[in-house]
Formats: sequence, structure tokens, C-alpha cells
Amino acid sequence: MAKLTKKQKEAYAKVDNNQAYSLKDASALVKEITSVNFDASIDLAVRLGVDPRKANQMVRGVVTLPHGTGKDVKVLALVTPDKEAEATEAGADYVGLDEYLQKIKDGWTDVDVIITMPSVMGKLGPLGRILGPRGLMPNPKTGTVTMDVAKAVAEVKAGKIDFKVDKTGIVHAGIGKASFDVDKIIDNAHELIQTLVKLKPTAAKGTYIKSIYMSSTMSPAIAVEVKSV
Repeated sequence: MAKLTKKQKEAYAKVDNNQAYSLKDASALVKEITSVNFDASIDLAVRLGVDPRKANQMVRGVVTLPHGTGKDVKVLALVTPDKEAEATEAGADYVGLDEYLQKIKDGWTDVDVIITMPSVMGKLGPLGRILGPRGLMPNPKTGTVTMDVAKAVAEVKAGKIDFKVDKTGIVHAGIGKASFDVDKIIDNAHELIQTLVKLKPTAAKGTYIKSIYMSSTMSPAIAVEVKSV
């Protein structure tokens, strides 16, 4: 393991690994132990009592965070010419079709979200091996394949995120920035957890939300009391 800096050592000293903190205390502590000199992202890692290898225990969905992510989300709208104006007006950073398909083929993936229309999805198939591993493949389930392109762009820009349980049963999601007020961090975390609870698969047995950890870029992880969320 890399040697810890003095600031990191101080941060680790402030977190009691034998304790689960209330959501409020964890939100305050994560701000306190963030020592990087940029506005660090705050992330939640939620371990679920599911077996993601089974199709009927797959947890994925979308949530609109009440205070957004604090991140400037770069959106590419792959649309036909008749939809270009509304995508641009809604705030998409890049709008077009064939030129961007070619750029992606050539290895360009400098965006956070791609939104497209059902009629264009056929053209994206061959790019699956580039977009899939980066989590950029549009999907009707997450609202990124739609005829209402303007609405989808506006929602993503306003703080709508999609999440998916990984193969170890954990959902990772960015829920804000270290500059956020404690209350905003709490609201966003609460919204994500409540959404996960609503998506509990009927096939999942036993404890559903097993643990919650909050951390920021380069900080130690803080255990959050599940009951407090």
C-alpha cells in the first residue's frame, strides 16, 4: 500500500472503524476528513443482500438527487437532425450523429452520459464493446433511449443518476461534493437508499441493506448506521 500522507493519517485517525455513524454524523465527518485541494466527490457504497448473478436479483435503476451531484455532467445526444435543436436547447454538450459515432469508433469517450433515440440504437450496437465497459451504453430502462430527448437531457443535467449493483453485490453512487452542506449530503443519500429499498427484488432473502459506507475522493470509508438512513 502507498505511504499515507500526513493529512491522510490525520483523516484515518478521526474515523473509528469499530463504529457505525448516523447518517448526519457521517455526512459531517466526511467533510471534515476530506483533505484534497479540489472539490472532492462524495460516494456511497451500499452492500445489498442479493445475488447479482441471478437475473431476478439484479438491482438497477435511476434516482434524481434532490440537490444534484455537484458535477458538471457532460451529455452527448446522438439524435437525428430533427431532434438536434431541442437537445441543444435542453443543455446537451455535444449533439449530432454520424460524426460522433465515428469519433467513438476512433476511441473518443469524453462524456458522462449518452442519450439517444430508439431509431438510432441499431447504429450503436457495433460500439457496444467501447461503450459497455465504460457504462456509457444508452438503455431504455435508465431513460437514456427515448423519443423525449430534451426531457432526458434536462433530467441528467439536474442530477439524475443511474446505478447498478456490481458482481459483488455493491451499489456505488456519487451523491455530491465535499462543498455541499451536511443537509444536502443527507438528503441525497436518503433519496438513493429509499430508491434502493423500493427496488428490492422479491427473490432477495434475509437482510437487504447489509451495510452502507460513505467516503470522498482519497478519504477513508465511514460506516453508516443502516437504521439512521
